[in-house]
Amino acid sequence: MLPKVSINFINAKLQVPLWRFGTFATFINFATETYNFMEIVFASNNKNKIHEINSVLGNTFTLLSLQDINMTEDIPEDEMTLEGNALHKARYIFKATGMNVFADDTGLEVEALDGMPGVHSARFAGEAKDPGANIEKLLAMLANETNRNARFRTVIALIFESKEYIFDGIVNGRIIYEKRGSRGFGYDPVFIPDGKSLTFAEMDLKEKNMISHRARAFEKLKVFFNSTLKPFNEHST
Repeated sequence: MLPKVSINFINAKLQVPLWRFGTFATFINFATETYNFMEIVFASNNKNKIHEINSVLGNTFTLLSLQDINMTEDIPEDEMTLEGNALHKARYIFKATGMNVFADDTGLEVEALDGMPGVHSARFAGEAKDPGANIEKLLAMLANETNRNARFRTVIALIFESKEYIFDGIVNGRIIYEKRGSRGFGYDPVFIPDGKSLTFAEMDLKEKNMISHRARAFEKLKVFFNSTLKPFNEHST
């Protein structure tokens, strides 16, 4: 079992034996080159997710999908929590490749449905993971419900330098009565975030990334990387 580190207590230092490099200057050059152009695996082949995440993280590192590393296995998502699913996927890839990796899991939690569909959001209407069918089932269950409060929650599990980290992001909002918009994916066409009049599916990516649950979680990941790599960048200037 890998050690788990809460993001609230991170003061991480990247450790490489100095004797391998001869001088500290050589070590700094190695570290800067390595981590400025670091490859990291995102445990997904979802092109929509990858596009969103790249737009948030920028050029912090090279993002590799499962397809990029020839990982074709269907990784089970049968844990009881979003955290459990994300950790399971990240550990699976790390065990298979030894590479730095992160995985995410997202759930829509509807107040009137006692938090459903939650961890089962992707398979709400069956194993086919059909977004249209999921939305139809959700709207049918809320047909006579006036309480439309809901929230999206994303959890990211990162394994970096053999340590585990957890990040999350939440956006509150409400479920509307019919689909609106053609952008985004999942439940985006029926979710309006608090303080907005558009669904996520009606927003362009830039607007969505300013407030979305996934963007908030990945912004924490970006801050972590910037903070972790900062000692090397400072020494290299």
